Amino acid sequence: MRLDHVSYAVARDSFVSTVQRIGSALGAGFVDGGVHPRFGTRNFVLPLSGGTYVEVVTTLDHPAADRAPFGQAVARRAAEGGGWLGWVVSVDDIAPVEARLGRTSTEGHRVRPDGFDLRWKQIGLLELMEDPQLPYFLQWLVPSEERPSADPRTSTTIHGVSIAGDAASIAEFLGEPADHPLDQIDVTWVEDEEPGLVSVEFATAHGPVTI
Repeated sequence: MRLDHVSYAVARDSFVSTVQRIGSALGAGFVDGGVHPRFGTRNFVLPLSGGTYVEVVTTLDHPAADRAPFGQAVARRAAEGGGWLGWVVSVDDIAPVEARLGRTSTEGHRVRPDGFDLRWKQIGLLELMEDPQLPYFLQWLVPSEERPSADPRTSTTIHGVSIAGDAASIAEFLGEPADHPLDQIDVTWVEDEEPGLVSVEFATAHGPVTI
């Protein structure tokens, strides 16, 4: 099971400043990812070494943000003051996950500023909204060279993630061993008042940075 990206949600009025703050901490600038028309959101992304990326996302003033689960999740996290929304794992075939969860995935897309239509399938947002410790799943429908993790702008990598939650529950949800649920990423289980992704540790050229 591979970590695809981590998602940080903020309110619209702090979107730009958050992108600048995280980019400065990691030593690289984000790029405009474009608008998710079906979800009522937009993002900036920072491709990292190791095939992952960071997403900073906010809602649009659009009805889709109130209807779509992803838009609802972003809005709720932003209303709580903003912060890590969650972690996303990529799969080559989302069909087994659909079978396990008992429903079909949702197709998503966004048109990048260069005009390319980035497309994918995702599932698990409903579980994330009920239990923020859980990830959601994504299957890309575009070649690897077109994905947001392609062409990293920095040598920075994600070294590990800290999650407040139950290791056994997450392992069962992922279908992976509890002691190492993600390939090449350290997972630390911590105690916190609220479950979910607590922090992400990055390995940068200037040393470790935790956000």
